[in-house]
Amino acid sequence: MATGAVFDCDGTLLDSMEAWHIVQSDLAKRAGIVSTDELTVELGPMTIPEAGAYLHAKYGVGIDADDVVGMIDEGMLAYYRTSAQPRPGALEFVRALVDLGVSCSVASSSPQSYLQAGLEHAGFAPYLDAIVSVDDVGASKREPAVFNQACKLMGTSIAETWGFEDSLYALRTLKRAGYRTVGVYDTDLAGTFEELSEVADVTVRSFFELDVRRFAR
Repeated sequence: MATGAVFDCDGTLLDSMEAWHIVQSDLAKRAGIVSTDELTVELGPMTIPEAGAYLHAKYGVGIDADDVVGMIDEGMLAYYRTSAQPRPGALEFVRALVDLGVSCSVASSSPQSYLQAGLEHAGFAPYLDAIVSVDDVGASKREPAVFNQACKLMGTSIAETWGFEDSLYALRTLKRAGYRTVGVYDTDLAGTFEELSEVADVTVRSFFELDVRRFAR
């Protein structure tokens, strides 16, 4: 039976969370509020359209929700096209998995336009069998649909697929759905190392800590 690995993108494969924080801070300034850690935590589980609607309804950002989404797109697409970089060891780890016959994919809360641009710029695209956005399945990572679609496209079963995530809430979704899980710590706002460790089968601070052979069985 084929073995698979489905990766989150931002904060897991790509070292891109700071770009999101910069965009969030800019949107907060437009609304005349201060960007806080609490706002980051609130927005974390949301899709881009959900975040646009939330920021407009609660803080009056933009003309309407679509206007806020346009603001987010403007800042983030520029970043993904020109500046997206892998987290240390991430690209080497994915390459090594593929060399061992493991199917790899991405399941992300980001839109396809961000994912295609960022994963191409950072060098991951040639090694991925599928790139799936929550927009493609119409459900956030509070549900397993985006991960399950990545499995379907790879041709792997849930029981033989590892899920790699930096976000605590998404790790919990993976775990409930029956995936084997790796918590890849990024920031406390996504989940502390201790919180990730309580949920994930394996928890690391860096891809350099992982033995690729473990995931090819």
